[in-house]
Amino acid sequence: MTHVPRTGAMPVAVSQSWEGRSLPALVRAERPDLDLAAWITANTGTLDRLAHTAGAVLLRGFAVPGATAFRAVMDALSPAVLNYGERSSPRTEVSTGVYTSTEYPADQHILLHNEQSYTDNWPVRIVFCCERPAAVGGRTPLADSRRVLAALDPATVERFERLGVRYVRNYLRGISLPWQEAFQTDSRSEVDAYCERAGIVADWVGEDHLRTYQQRPAIHTHPATGDRTWFNHAVFFHVTSLPEEVSAGLTELLSEDDFPYQTYYGDGTPIEPATLAELRAALDRETVAFTWQTGDVLVVENMITAHAREPFEGPRRILAAMCDPIRDLRR
Repeated sequence: MTHVPRTGAMPVAVSQSWEGRSLPALVRAERPDLDLAAWITANTGTLDRLAHTAGAVLLRGFAVPGATAFRAVMDALSPAVLNYGERSSPRTEVSTGVYTSTEYPADQHILLHNEQSYTDNWPVRIVFCCERPAAVGGRTPLADSRRVLAALDPATVERFERLGVRYVRNYLRGISLPWQEAFQTDSRSEVDAYCERAGIVADWVGEDHLRTYQQRPAIHTHPATGDRTWFNHAVFFHVTSLPEEVSAGLTELLSEDDFPYQTYYGDGTPIEPATLAELRAALDRETVAFTWQTGDVLVVENMITAHAREPFEGPRRILAAMCDPIRDLRR
């Protein structure tokens, strides 16, 4: 490990490579009472450099006892801590801007994805805090989206770069998130106004059935580093990414137009099975993971690194928060 300059009585050690991994970088407190928010405030440049280089930073051994301390960490990281809008997964708000991680059943794997890459105003960073690690499993795998892009066939990259990704969502109560939860309103007119601002086509199929269409780029450039990255939900939202029995059940129950989520090339043509297999293989090759410890905080540079969740056993509580909307950085 290499030591960074000390700030007062706040000794920490920084490693860009540890236990055979370089993702995430590790910042470890050398004393258990250290205030993480204070360290971040004094060492923002170090944290930014590590996040931009490695793609994620694990902050370990600091005193982060719960949601209140985690929110203080977020305030030290950014003045722009976000609410969870245009939702695609169930979460519970613990305190302002702090949520539970995605509340899917413990036996299910949540695939690699870059947070809210299907929107036009995603968070540049998503941050996790471990209140209680699972007894078994429950890691948060990571994959460097720069390396994923570099691993793809140039013809695949060219087609996605030219066409982008088309996302089709149906908000069906009992099958997927209802539109009231996804958009955090009971007003159809508010949903329509939001969709118009966000470049989403809203189609009211029935009184309580909303279908949306949106076309987004598949490849983006990080605003600070200039890195080109594979940044989309093309695989994550494709129906074939669901467990086989779930995918088969949806196909039997619904027409493709009514699938909760489905992805296409931006021109509406299907993404070929061979291409989906290529994308999954690239993601799999880049996947790494670490074991959570109580009090860990993980800063994920969202445009550079995708994250996932392994199945787990026993109680597990990981908090999540997002910051730095890309729209602000574009101004």
